[in-house]
Amino acid sequence: MEYQLQVDNIKCGGCAGSISKKLNQIEQLSDVQVDIEQGMVAFQSDDDSGQILIEVKAALLKMGYPETGSVEGARAMGAKAKSFVSCAVGKMSDSE
Repeated sequence: MEYQLQVDNIKCGGCAGSISKKLNQIEQLSDVQVDIEQGMVAFQSDDDSGQILIEVKAALLKMGYPETGSVEGARAMGAKAKSFVSCAVGKMSDSE
């Protein structure tokens, strides 16, 4: 089954790299793709119970890339700050 999530705070290849690396660590996922311009994360999973979607959304939120419209106010600002860290880590991984 293919899933797509619109997420906030994707700014560059570093962000995309961090997201891809994290989601590829989840065994039930395959074919993880990040569209920077659209702010879209897509992936395949054989798990159609809905649990995998909950797990992916939680992982993205923890990294600072919440599903669009799911956080507001101070939580949104906190997510944005986390995304800067994830982005920097992704950029450093790209340069190695």
